[in-house]
Amino acid sequence: MKNHHSLHIETFPIGSYACNCSLVYSSDTKECIVIDPGNDFQTLFKIIEDKGLVVKQLLHTHAHFDHIGESSLLADKTGASIHLHRGDQFLYEALAQQGQFFGQELPDPAEVDGWLENEETFSLDDGQLKEFLRTFHTPGHTPGSCCFYTENLEKPLLFAGDTLFSGSIGRTDLPGGDGDLIISSIKKRLLTLPAETQVITGHGPSTSILKEKKSNPFLV
Repeated sequence: MKNHHSLHIETFPIGSYACNCSLVYSSDTKECIVIDPGNDFQTLFKIIEDKGLVVKQLLHTHAHFDHIGESSLLADKTGASIHLHRGDQFLYEALAQQGQFFGQELPDPAEVDGWLENEETFSLDDGQLKEFLRTFHTPGHTPGSCCFYTENLEKPLLFAGDTLFSGSIGRTDLPGGDGDLIISSIKKRLLTLPAETQVITGHGPSTSILKEKKSNPFLV
């Protein structure tokens, strides 16, 4: 996916639970933001290195290990800053326990450089754009779940993490999950976005706000 600003979005499944990791970058400056780096540092770093990207920030939709498990290794290798909502601090600090529960050995978490705030914006330098991604705090899947949104492409685009899926919503039976809250977050913050908004989910296929409004059984 790209547009006339030379901005590119590349999304691919990574790690043991096929988390959708996204690279948001400029082909001109090579500056890059990584959304949900996942728990397979070696594979991800090779992709980044092959493209010659300069990673500035690691943004996380939430702190489950399959989305953030090896972010500390990527931050250490690239010097990128780590961003996460404080509501998920307890999950981040318990990464080792998360990994043990699912049979994964994870590195120690690195210090969080920036605690995400609702409506916080992130910039990507492609020579002209400033504010590119906007943060929405969407608790429910976890207390600190966030989505990232941009209107600086041909169509609006939402990185929904594990809050919204194609035909489904995020599970709420894990620590900190809240079924009523995730529905409220989706209806108030996501379904109010333009209908043509494309949605990159945390796992599985992409979707659109229009499709989920019309046919998601959890929302209609």
